[in-house]
Amino acid sequence: MEQLELDDVRQYVNQHIIDFHQRKIASLEQLTLKKLLSKNPYLFKAKHITTAGQLMEGLLDAFLSSSEEKLFGDFLEGLAVFIAGKTAGGHKSTAQGIDLEFIDRGVHFVVSIKSGPNWGNSSQHKKLAQDLRSAVIRVKQARGGLRVEPVLGICYGKTRTSYTRDGYLKVVGQNFWTLISNNQSLYTDIIEPIGYRAKEHNEAFGGGRGQVVNKFTGQFITQFCDIDGAINWNELVKFNSGNYDLDSFLSLGE
Repeated sequence: MEQLELDDVRQYVNQHIIDFHQRKIASLEQLTLKKLLSKNPYLFKAKHITTAGQLMEGLLDAFLSSSEEKLFGDFLEGLAVFIAGKTAGGHKSTAQGIDLEFIDRGVHFVVSIKSGPNWGNSSQHKKLAQDLRSAVIRVKQARGGLRVEPVLGICYGKTRTSYTRDGYLKVVGQNFWTLISNNQSLYTDIIEPIGYRAKEHNEAFGGGRGQVVNKFTGQFITQFCDIDGAINWNELVKFNSGNYDLDSFLSLGE
C-alpha cells in the first residue's frame, strides 16, 4: 500500500466539502410545502406546537436531518474511494450495493460503505449480505485463486472489528480509515479539513433556510390556519393522510 499524502486529502476535502454545502442549499431550493407537510403531523401535534412558524421550523429540521445524513454520507463515501485510490489503486465499484474495490497484500477487498452504525432495517441488511456474496463470486470468477474479502465499512463509531453471521467483515471508525490507508491517525487527520470554511458555508445556508421558513410559513397560514390564526389540525391531517377508498375494496367480498 502506497503512503498517503495528507496534502492530497486536504485538497480533495476542501474541494468536495463545498459540493456538500451546495447540495444542502439546492435541497432547500427544491423543497415545496407539499413535500414538507408529508412528515408525521401527529408527532408535531403531540409536541404542542401552536404557531405556524414553530411548525415550519420543526418540519424543516426533520427534513434536513435525514437529507444531511444522506448528503454527507455521499461525501464520506467519495472521500474513502479517493483515499483507497491513492493508497491501493482502489476504484468505485460497478457492482450492485458495492462502493469500493481495492487490492492490498494479495487480498481483493469489496467494500460497502455506510456513514454511521445505525443504518437500514433487517431487509436492507439481508440485501447487503447478498450483494457482498454476489460481488465475491464475481471477483473469484474473474480472478481465480485470489482471496476476496467482503467488507462493511462504517465511517464512524467504536464497534470492534468482527465477522458477521453473514460472513463479511465489519470494520468501523478508526479501523475503517486505517484499512483503506494504512494510517491509524487518518480518522482524526481528516477532521480539520472537513471544517474548511464551515462558518462561511453555514451562514450562507442559514440565510437560505430563513427565507424558506418565512415563505412556507406564509403559505401554511393561508392554507391551514383559521381566521383567528390557529392551526387547523384537522385540515392538515386531511391534507397529509386523507385518501379513503377502502369501501370499494371491502365490497368485493360481499
